Amino acid sequence: MAANEVPSEVRGEARGETRRRASRYVVPVAVAGVAAATIGLVPALAAAGDPDLPEITAQQLIEKIAGSETQTLSGTFKVSTDLGLPALGGLASGLVGLGGDGASSTADPAQKLTELASGTHTLRLAADGPERQKLTLLDGSDEYSLIHNGDDVWAYDSKSNEVFHEKGASEGPEAERKELPATPKELADEVLKAAGDTTSITVDGTAKVAGRDAYQLVIKPKQAGSTVASVKIAVDAANGTPLKFTLSSVEGGKPVVDAGFTKVDFARPDASVFAFEAPKGAKVTEGAEEAAKPEKLPENFEKEFGKDFEDFGKGLNVIGEGWTTIARLDTGAPAPKTEEAPKEFQGLLDSFGDEVTGKFGSGTLFKTKLVNALLTDDGKVYVGAVTKDALVDAANADK
Repeated sequence: MAANEVPSEVRGEARGETRRRASRYVVPVAVAGVAAATIGLVPALAAAGDPDLPEITAQQLIEKIAGSETQTLSGTFKVSTDLGLPALGGLASGLVGLGGDGASSTADPAQKLTELASGTHTLRLAADGPERQKLTLLDGSDEYSLIHNGDDVWAYDSKSNEVFHEKGASEGPEAERKELPATPKELADEVLKAAGDTTSITVDGTAKVAGRDAYQLVIKPKQAGSTVASVKIAVDAANGTPLKFTLSSVEGGKPVVDAGFTKVDFARPDASVFAFEAPKGAKVTEGAEEAAKPEKLPENFEKEFGKDFEDFGKGLNVIGEGWTTIARLDTGAPAPKTEEAPKEFQGLLDSFGDEVTGKFGSGTLFKTKLVNALLTDDGKVYVGAVTKDALVDAANADK
């Protein structure tokens, strides 16, 4: 053996230790994913002008949304997302390095649509009832299309000339649909009842959205401590279709989400819009094949990672209610120090993390404009769409 060669058993131990340390960072790193997952992509963009419309109450407007019979539409809209996240740089490639070779179709919607979680994007949308929809994401000269047509879902990435196809798209949970309120009034009653003492729901004037007259429904937390300042939805005055969605943070600045139609037409799109045939030479990946093919995992993955996640989730508790709900998880292990983190995570931890102290001791706050997480040095994690002070108060109350 060469003098500078490391024995294989030593290399294996080093890799195992790195993975054990890396696994403890899954919760704070997942904050970015949690924040992105909380965003509903509802079309929206308010234009100038305040049309003079008949007065309407919040309950009546909710009933109008619930009673909307819109089944067909087409249009163009923009979505802008600003979670206040730092640039992640090489984090994605680092995670792939820890989790396998990451090989899959670039047309897979599960990967491609995560791009909407940051930046500004232009999309084209078409819908013809529950059986046919098409969304096209425009990125310069490249396009990504996601098409649902009956029993088929097709996705095409023009940049890589790859196609993703999946069958069985029309299957749905009938039982869940039957449990929905039977009338718009019943649904409105349920919404307002659920809001209770934690939420204010009002109608705040009117707006012009993509050339359409709209009412503005405003939803605000009544509770102090939430990171959400307001949710504003512009609703088509004629047919009850949501046309505007803006989610604002108490931090101010740009909205967390500002998405909306710049053009909209409620006529039925031509059937040819939803037809798709794989371009010549395109690589086609079948969804069933992709799901059946096992992912390539790191050596000794189950042995090394299983130790850290064997009891994961057993210590999960929910604190508070409504907009100030906090999830508390006791990992049962002291939190590692930032300098102990694998290099793939160090930049992210430095960008996200602020040291905080209180009755609970000390810890690190991982922050976005919407979701924050506190990781204490004794291994407890507090996560919620709440302010830093709310998380610290929750941690202090545990002592």
